Amino acid sequence: MSLDPANPFARPSTLPYQLTPWAEVRPEHYLPAVEAGIAERLADLQAIADEPAPATVENVIEAWEASGQLLSRVLGAFWTVQPADTTDELDAIDAEISPMMARYGDSIYLNGGLYRRVSALNDRVVAGEVEADDQARYWLETHLRDFVRAGVGLPDADQDRLRELNAKLAELTSAFGRTALAGSNAAAVLVSDEAQLAGVSEATKAGARAAAESRGLDGWLLELDSCTPQAVLTEVADRDLRRRIHQASVGRGWSGEHDTRALLVEIARLRAERATLLGFPHHAEYVAADACAKSSAAVHQMLGRLVPAAVRNARAEASDLEELQDDTDRADSPRTPLEPWDWEFLAEKLKARRYSFDSALLRPYLELERVLREGVFAAATGLFGITFAERDDLRGYNDQVRVFEVLDADGSGLGLFVADYYTRAGKQGGAWMNNIVDQNHLLGQSPVVVNNLNIAKPPAGQPTLLTWDEVRTLFHEFGHALHGLLSDVRYPSQSGTATPRDFVEFPSQVNEMWALDAGLLPRYAVHHQTGEPIPAEWIDALKRAELFNQGWATTEMLGASLLDQAWHATPLDELPSEPGGVEEFEARALAAAGVDYPLAPTRYRSTYFKHIFEGGYAAGYYSYLWSEVLDADTGAWFLANGGLTRANGQRYRERLLGRGGSVDAMDGYRDFRGADPDISHLLKRRGLIVDASERLALSDSAVFRTPQRVERQRDDTVSDHAGGVAGV
Repeated sequence: MSLDPANPFARPSTLPYQLTPWAEVRPEHYLPAVEAGIAERLADLQAIADEPAPATVENVIEAWEASGQLLSRVLGAFWTVQPADTTDELDAIDAEISPMMARYGDSIYLNGGLYRRVSALNDRVVAGEVEADDQARYWLETHLRDFVRAGVGLPDADQDRLRELNAKLAELTSAFGRTALAGSNAAAVLVSDEAQLAGVSEATKAGARAAAESRGLDGWLLELDSCTPQAVLTEVADRDLRRRIHQASVGRGWSGEHDTRALLVEIARLRAERATLLGFPHHAEYVAADACAKSSAAVHQMLGRLVPAAVRNARAEASDLEELQDDTDRADSPRTPLEPWDWEFLAEKLKARRYSFDSALLRPYLELERVLREGVFAAATGLFGITFAERDDLRGYNDQVRVFEVLDADGSGLGLFVADYYTRAGKQGGAWMNNIVDQNHLLGQSPVVVNNLNIAKPPAGQPTLLTWDEVRTLFHEFGHALHGLLSDVRYPSQSGTATPRDFVEFPSQVNEMWALDAGLLPRYAVHHQTGEPIPAEWIDALKRAELFNQGWATTEMLGASLLDQAWHATPLDELPSEPGGVEEFEARALAAAGVDYPLAPTRYRSTYFKHIFEGGYAAGYYSYLWSEVLDADTGAWFLANGGLTRANGQRYRERLLGRGGSVDAMDGYRDFRGADPDISHLLKRRGLIVDASERLALSDSAVFRTPQRVERQRDDTVSDHAGGVAGV
């Protein structure tokens, strides 16, 4: 089908780096462009399958990778704007596109002729009839695996059922995301009496006032973070308000018009059926087989080893908080039991007492613009020599969006960085990175990458003052951006973050270490009014507090990871069949895993766990902890080799970041590191070891060691065509 030439996606953008011409794009442009793009891409791929000439790198791999440019343009734009600045119209388009894309994927990976064509090229390469470099050989390996994992070898009847499952899952996961977002927005807590906001910073109150005004409400609206813990609870002195906020958070999605239980039950059951159809015992095994973990048993082994020490530490932390609470309770009143909504508030007080340091005092030193330029950007310059120039002449999809040109050390253009930092109505919660344009040498395209956060926008004329967690998130998401910006591959499909889920979080986590760099922190942590740098003793306190509260933090993270595994490693006949079974299933799963500690509730409850029921982290939420093993090990390497230096950055860029998905992820890691990752660095970081015998017990795992090199089997595969990279 042809596309109206007036549609802005009908031709490549003429803007620098092929940035989407947002000024020309209207919602009605997306769907026709997607439909035309799918038709064009499938026709191009069918031509590859039908080509009578002997298979070559040029007429298979390069023809494949050069196809689909129209579809790439429109999806790069749509999947940028829809989660960040959605409307009812865009949500309706998303509901149409999602099953359409599932059918599109099936049309590719269930195409027997296309599979045979790729196999023919692989056979010629193996026989020495065709020369292929390492990137092309790895392309063949991964694409053949994707075909088989997608079900290309199944009988026709099974393929028909697989198509039905994929289309229905696309529809359901899209609906879960929209419903969960609407439910989170509806659950925001309105405060009408300012006295209840005692202890809350002026910056937070200003953001809450603005949020209320944006919805036509009087008072202060405390919008919810996407996860169970709520950052504002560290500030709220009013215990009843803390209870309201916590209960609003954990109560999302359980009833009413935003009830997500029926959706998630059907999603879990259909995934289980699909995994069985593809020859896997369950969806978790299907996912792990294509990841660094290689098996769900390895995932459970790693997570299970961490649970006892994490929960033990959380219980010890609770005892400390109870003592603090007893100290603050009135002597003539009954003892107040510690509740989940007390934890973050009391932990902040205990940290201030223990380290003579109050996190609230940091905010005047953490002004967004300075943190960005003298912290996040400066770290990248120090490591890689790259620099950043804001392009006021290039506009984004919203007036709050900023565009920066990224220049390499030699002054040449490297790509664009698009920053969208403020929260607003229509923006999903959390933080994430995605690409608009994927770097590749085949088509000569440079990367255009996006970072999204949800920072409360202050009133006009006031500075944006960050919390320490927001600073860490800024560095984290920019680590993902660097993975895209520094990509140096030939093929678009191997660009940047096109790596396994349990590897993709690693570069972003590594980038967080520079937030505390001794040379960098005094540069960016400067009082926004006086210009005074952060006091040296505060820096010391920040570093000493790194282990503080890690038992609680690790337990709630393990809870979410193991809950995810339960939903996706449970046989179909043991999964709930009705919405009413969700709560019992969740409770039993957490208890069986040993993480049912009420004072450290799971980071996400099932009903708002968008990572796994909408995003690409199904059976993969463990990736954050798995990647953190690599992150902690890499952090130790940087520190042992001089820290933030150009030499270290260059090695990291050339041997790991630049290679994207063009090599096996763990092979690339070992090439960079020179060894297997050492899990003891993670154990030390999270305070999970107390003596040599415990270190041995926790570290005694082969899951991160170099495996015996074997050829990947073609019956252990399926491609996850997920989009952006989400924050925790």
